[in-house]
Amino acid sequence: MSVSTLSTSSQNYLKAIWGLSEWSDEPVTPTRVAERVGVKLSTASDAVRKLTEQGLLEHAPYGAVSLTAEGHTFAVAMVRRHRLIETFLVEMLGYRWDQVHDEAEALEHAVSDFMVDRIDERLGRPERDPHGDPIPAADGTVTRPDAVLLSSAPAGGRVRVERISDDDPGLLQYFAEHGVAYGTVLATDAGAPYSDVLNVAVEGGSPFPLGRAATDAVWVTPAS
Repeated sequence: MSVSTLSTSSQNYLKAIWGLSEWSDEPVTPTRVAERVGVKLSTASDAVRKLTEQGLLEHAPYGAVSLTAEGHTFAVAMVRRHRLIETFLVEMLGYRWDQVHDEAEALEHAVSDFMVDRIDERLGRPERDPHGDPIPAADGTVTRPDAVLLSSAPAGGRVRVERISDDDPGLLQYFAEHGVAYGTVLATDAGAPYSDVLNVAVEGGSPFPLGRAATDAVWVTPAS
């Protein structure tokens, strides 16, 4: 059964729940779901209850929320749609990477499975979206890089940017202005003591400081 058979609301909740656990081990609670979707806790709790009754979620009272096998399949299908649309907008239509998230949020509910597959084919079956997030394959397989937050990476080395959160368009613009993107290699150096700042430099460029809000939005792997 296609994810298109679900309501827009159900699609949003399943995608949000999957996304909350993609890069975090923190339990997914109705409160976090409400924050992610942008609704009141009571609204999110009601949606979780309905999706649980439909067999798409598992949720014990006062416990964490998790996807059932069927719910996971639908969630990954929505993530695939979203990330392929973002990639299409950047590579084919010239959007900036800070412009595509909201556009993809609207378009992902309107496209057919056939169109998603054609976009995938036209793009050459990309494995990552403009922000570095892995694009699920048609069979639902997701290959996530073994990356860590830049905040927790040892300073004084070289790292490769694997993923940048798209939650803050302003931060994406800041990174773009400094040449930081998925695949960029950065040299890192500790900032002043107690400043919670990391100095980074794109190869060949001058160092610039990043505060904790920025380093918490970047995932990296060691660069050879």
